[in-house]
Amino acid sequence: MEPVYRILAVLQNIFMVPFRNNQFSFTRLFVKAGLLFLLSTFLFGIVAAMQYVLPGFGRDVFSFDKLRPLHVSSAVFWILMAAMGGVLTYLQEIKSFTEKTKKRIKIQFYLFVVSFVSILISYCFGIFGGREYWEFHPIFMLPILVGWVLFLFNFFTHVKAIKNQPVYIWMWVTGVIFFLFTYIESNLWLLPAVRNSLIKDMTIQWKSYGSMVGAWNMLIYGSSIYLMDKIAGNQKYSHSNMAFGLYGLSLFNLMFNWGHHIYTLPTANYAHIIAYAVSMTELLILGKIIYTWRQSLSFEQKHKHIQSYWFLYAADIWVFVNLGLAIAMSIPAINIYMHGTHIIVAHTMGTTIGINTMILMAIAYDILWKKKAMHSNFKLSFLLTNISLGVFFIALIIAGIIKSYWQFNEPQIAYGAMFARLKPWFFVFFSAGIFLALGLILLVVPLIKKQKLKSMNRFMDIQKAELN
Repeated sequence: MEPVYRILAVLQNIFMVPFRNNQFSFTRLFVKAGLLFLLSTFLFGIVAAMQYVLPGFGRDVFSFDKLRPLHVSSAVFWILMAAMGGVLTYLQEIKSFTEKTKKRIKIQFYLFVVSFVSILISYCFGIFGGREYWEFHPIFMLPILVGWVLFLFNFFTHVKAIKNQPVYIWMWVTGVIFFLFTYIESNLWLLPAVRNSLIKDMTIQWKSYGSMVGAWNMLIYGSSIYLMDKIAGNQKYSHSNMAFGLYGLSLFNLMFNWGHHIYTLPTANYAHIIAYAVSMTELLILGKIIYTWRQSLSFEQKHKHIQSYWFLYAADIWVFVNLGLAIAMSIPAINIYMHGTHIIVAHTMGTTIGINTMILMAIAYDILWKKKAMHSNFKLSFLLTNISLGVFFIALIIAGIIKSYWQFNEPQIAYGAMFARLKPWFFVFFSAGIFLALGLILLVVPLIKKQKLKSMNRFMDIQKAELN
């Protein structure tokens, strides 16, 4: 029986490595789990795109009605896990967690990971029941809600006051609180009074989703400003008037920007006017902050955090690319032509990958890589990712323009004939998607492999210590 006990002891040590680390590296697991969800995002996205190029491909195994929520939910899970990991890791860098907080963070991690993996599995079996973004069965709402309340509790037991704090603390506070509020709001359709009124249901649905995106953007933007301070070696940007201007505008956008989602609904006109006035304007300030920060860095500061610097540079470029499209979308007369076309998909992909994912990858490399030197494939992978995203973005916009023109100017032409016109552009965006996924995989895998090697080294150290 002794060999069996030895095997069990080895397995126990492997899974208990994070618990035995005195430096509490457990918060990094949020980022690592997020990276795995990012990989699943592209896996499901590529298979879904193939069904555009090759109708009927894999339909008997994974139909599009399964692939779409698998793809979208994986992307949301990547953003949430990485954003939480960034906030928790940076909070710990500011001030160490208490032992009680560490235990609650572990519970929070397992609540989210088990819930998110279970949701993806339920999709595979065709179990749905929710709405856009949250298409899972409503029963999964409970562990996610409990997990976020735990996150909020962990945050406020660690951050005792916000007076005279840098802007990233204010952003994190706002993001944590507003996500909880908007998440509950997004599930109000479960009430018959909401569900039985189409206009009320759709208004609340898109209001909550628009504000929810603003909430997780607060977490991401806050972490990006913390990282910029870290690279610069001072708190110049987190205490600047421009940073607090970004915070104020982002908060206003979070509460009112959602109006551009419901231009076509017969709702109050003032909601449309406010949305038009403020739509996506926080991107302009974010872009300006990153640009000014980049100009102020010395060669040594850039080189010390070179991977994170490159990702923030890319995010800055994508901010201005998406800003032009976002401004066009916010104009009601143009928005009506864009809605329901691939232009909306281009906007979503541009902001999710070009801005959020680039910032989160900067955070991931700061937290997980911890090296000055780039890995061997970094430059190639980085360029492949961004060039492919550019081609992907343009192909979707062109496909959207073709479809929009057909909707309003060629109603006599059959849908099948219009779809045939789109096929070449579907092939372009599918091909670009393959290279985009390949580029991101080459960027993500070294991070995961490095952390796996670290865990094994810690495990070997534990074994040696126990033998001695």
